Amino acid sequence: MISIQLPDGSRRSFPGPVSVAEVAAAIGPGLAKAALAGKVDGKLVDTSFVIDRDAQVAIVTDKDPEGVEILRHSTAHLLAYAVKELFPDAQVTIGPTIENGFYYDFSYKRPFTPEDLAAIEKKMAELAAKDEPVVREVWERDEAIKFFESIGEKYKAEIIAAIPPHETITLYREGKFLDLCRGPHVPSTGRLKVFKLTKVAGAYWRGDPRNEMLQRIYGTAWPTKAEQDAYLNMLQEAERRDHRKLGRELDLFHFQDEAPGLVFWHPKGWAIWQQVEQYMRQVYRDNGYQEVRGPQILDRVLWERSGHWEKYREHMFTTESENRVYAVKPMNCPGHVQIYNASLHSYRELPLRYGEFGSCHRNEPSGSLHGLLRVRGFTQDDGHIFCTEEQILDECVAFTALVQKVYRDFGFTDIKYRVSTRPPQRIGADELWDKAEHALMESLRRAGVPFDVAPGEGAFYGPKIEYALKDALGRQWQCGTIQVDFSMPARLGAEYVAADNSRQVPVMLHRAILGSLERFIGVLIEHYAGALPPWLAPVQAAVANISEGQAAYAEAVAHALKKQGFRVEADLRNEKIGYKIRALSLQKVPYILVVGDKEMQNGTVAVRARGGVDLGTMSRDEFAARLSEDVAQRRQVGGTA
Repeated sequence: MISIQLPDGSRRSFPGPVSVAEVAAAIGPGLAKAALAGKVDGKLVDTSFVIDRDAQVAIVTDKDPEGVEILRHSTAHLLAYAVKELFPDAQVTIGPTIENGFYYDFSYKRPFTPEDLAAIEKKMAELAAKDEPVVREVWERDEAIKFFESIGEKYKAEIIAAIPPHETITLYREGKFLDLCRGPHVPSTGRLKVFKLTKVAGAYWRGDPRNEMLQRIYGTAWPTKAEQDAYLNMLQEAERRDHRKLGRELDLFHFQDEAPGLVFWHPKGWAIWQQVEQYMRQVYRDNGYQEVRGPQILDRVLWERSGHWEKYREHMFTTESENRVYAVKPMNCPGHVQIYNASLHSYRELPLRYGEFGSCHRNEPSGSLHGLLRVRGFTQDDGHIFCTEEQILDECVAFTALVQKVYRDFGFTDIKYRVSTRPPQRIGADELWDKAEHALMESLRRAGVPFDVAPGEGAFYGPKIEYALKDALGRQWQCGTIQVDFSMPARLGAEYVAADNSRQVPVMLHRAILGSLERFIGVLIEHYAGALPPWLAPVQAAVANISEGQAAYAEAVAHALKKQGFRVEADLRNEKIGYKIRALSLQKVPYILVVGDKEMQNGTVAVRARGGVDLGTMSRDEFAARLSEDVAQRRQVGGTA
């Protein structure tokens, strides 16, 4: 007899080996129909998987995150199947799932068109309607390579040849289509009912620009049409909010080929930057940080000692001078240790907190660059805390509270917390990793917040908490982090004098709240759809005259508000006031102050808040007080129009 323990603790007995599908059927016909896969002793398997021993079994449906992932992965295979049906000469390469969807890369003699995408999606629906079984097959390595070479699929053959010798080669067959995959997959194509192809993009084979440019077809798949419709609507709204589009429309910044991945900030964009940086500079001052500045380039030897050269060399820009190799810094931590090491510190000085708006450069692949969200040159609100082991917990608890306040001030109240633990390739003793991971998890427990654990995703020198904020569309952006590092201070010779006069190595906490300022500003622009609250808006108010007779008064109003420290412009163009209001509204200015003869005679302004909200007439001092309060409270005004 085989005993199967279910998630609710109950058990089912079977006289002999039993498949996951049969277990589901024994529980009930509804579950048998809904089953997409199984989890046997924690491992995801197909419903056809046969259990030949006592085991813990869970049935996976589209109500489970793993089930949705399987739906999307299976739909990627369906996409490849459809492409091969319509374009037999196309070669299939890889097709993984991604957040909210999937993609598949193809090599084909011409670019796929929107018409091709529509035809492929139609063919996918036809193939799904056939409800063909999806069958797992185990092949010999050489046999599989020979098979794919024989049908002209050189990429698949290359992938199989690179699989480690000890791994099993599994293929999945659906109808006439056979594809390499670990699985698991849905039982049949009929389970794939709700999907949509979204776009085509270029992608280099294996992400290497020296290789062939492939065509990547993106798609999404969901358990229900309602969920997919909501997602597609979100995509439309995300396109409207795209910071690259708004950056052009609002004259904030631009990129060009002569400086890939580097930002040209325009005056209005730089005004936003300054508000963000000055706010964070105040955060430094209010929370005991000393602002420092490290060099842009450091000798290769220092990067070798820190461990970065081995781990990040391919992402570093290097330069040479007088037979010495230097790296343009991709991060600030080794420089901060050098500042710490410049003098001898007592335990009484700890914790010692350094902060820097550090300009960093990383040689990101050109294909991964994405506006402000993925750049090669960026500035971090970077900080490092040198402390004793006993101070780690308090510092981490305080940092989480600080992150929450900062995000709240910028308009983000929903934060997700994740602890990333030790990776396979790391430095430092396991007992130190135990202490570091415990401190991070305990700090979040003390903060009273739920958190996830991501095994193996920590930095090579220490575990970390990742803080991800949710924007107006519900998208998550991982920005802040704090990392506990027992190793790098020792590698770079950092010490302090303990109470017993012995020399001890401090613990180093790497921390950032916004992360990359460029990326954070991109997130801000999309969160607010460009309609930033007055404290961040590049132009807080614009004064528009109705006719030439009020031009001098409009200019005087603007000048007076500027002297009070506000960012104000005067629109004195020889245009109708309706045209001016429309143009300023499109620029998402929080307040438009209209002045005509009546306002000029009374020394007042007619105030319109963003979104066309008429606030009536008020004195210049009344408006200044209102704007000042908006800035102090960091509140939003009007809508996004």
